[in-house]
Amino acid sequence: MLNKKECVAMLLAGGQGSRLYALTNKIAKPAVPFGAKYRIIDFPLSNCINSNIDTVGVLTQYQPLVLNDYIGNGQPWDLDRAFGGVHILPPYQGKLKTDWYRGTANAIYQNVDFIKRYNPEYVIILSGDHIYKMDYGKMLAFHREKKADITIAVIDVPIKEASRFGIMNTKADHEIYEFEEKPKKPKSTNASMGIYIFSSEELYKYLEEDDQDATSSNDFGKNIIPKMLADGKKLYAYPFSGYWKDVGTIDSLWEANMDLLGQEPLFETFDPDWKIYSRNDPFPPQFIASGAFVKNSLITVGCHIEGRVVNSLLSNNVKVGKGALVEDSVIFSNTVIEEGASVRYSIIDEDVIIRKNSIVGTTEPTSDKITVVSSQVTIGEGAHVMPGSILEKDFEG
Repeated sequence: MLNKKECVAMLLAGGQGSRLYALTNKIAKPAVPFGAKYRIIDFPLSNCINSNIDTVGVLTQYQPLVLNDYIGNGQPWDLDRAFGGVHILPPYQGKLKTDWYRGTANAIYQNVDFIKRYNPEYVIILSGDHIYKMDYGKMLAFHREKKADITIAVIDVPIKEASRFGIMNTKADHEIYEFEEKPKKPKSTNASMGIYIFSSEELYKYLEEDDQDATSSNDFGKNIIPKMLADGKKLYAYPFSGYWKDVGTIDSLWEANMDLLGQEPLFETFDPDWKIYSRNDPFPPQFIASGAFVKNSLITVGCHIEGRVVNSLLSNNVKVGKGALVEDSVIFSNTVIEEGASVRYSIIDEDVIIRKNSIVGTTEPTSDKITVVSSQVTIGEGAHVMPGSILEKDFEG
């Protein structure tokens, strides 16, 4: 093949995201809004183009409509290429059977022909539900230097949290000698980030063998990696030291949004040397009315603020009425918070109406319970949605 790519990225974006509850009833987890301007999938897609990887397969399955429409032809990420670019890869009907993706490894196996079209030397497997900035080119250079069969990105986590992750135990040169899935007594704090670089021929071989194994869960962590270790293959851990957050739960999604705030935020989205690209509707500029108060918050285009917004993130076209309070909250697009209403320690989905003088979440200065309101819900005038509630239907209270 004359035309080929050095590296093809395969982005797993088909998970249901059940731990996000109401926020993923109608959309896939990677399509969930983030940071008042973006969607979660913007981050791995931006990482790819910033790392000079211009061929990306996005594997979708659960509620793919919004995600497919959002990605489109890939133009916002400079991924609208004649050879390469971004491609949506849903499950499809083969000659002999129709099959949903049965696991992460099976999802890639069903799309091996897509990968082989570009005859890559390397394949990078990514997850669509993480917030981070990472130069995959540096990881690829590490993979080549080590002559690895697979390289797994790892991040150092506190020992008390290590049991939540797949842990890579390594030698001094970062070679992996043992993999433990969520160990009760972890031996190290090298947590897998779910980012893998394979030498392509090794990937094809192990995916084929895994598909033939009727007892397999068809999962990289449970099956492919342990099998490669058992076979004596060269596995290396690539240490990553930047910001990384798995936003698969309500609490972690809220925390990651809050990490964008402050004079020295934990995660920066305004870095001119590593742009985060996104597709946005053309709303007018935001408007802060006389008498309004905004402090330590991100306010996106189209917002109309007459009340108080403190330590919060507002997506496109949010309205906050006179005397209303939004504090320590994440508000998605097109939501209306009417006069005198209060929203605190909450995540409010798109197209929600919160009527006058209603209370959503806590009335106290702090809370350890995040309130969630699903899209297109209306909360009645004077209603009180209790802290920690997950509201999926209209509520008169």
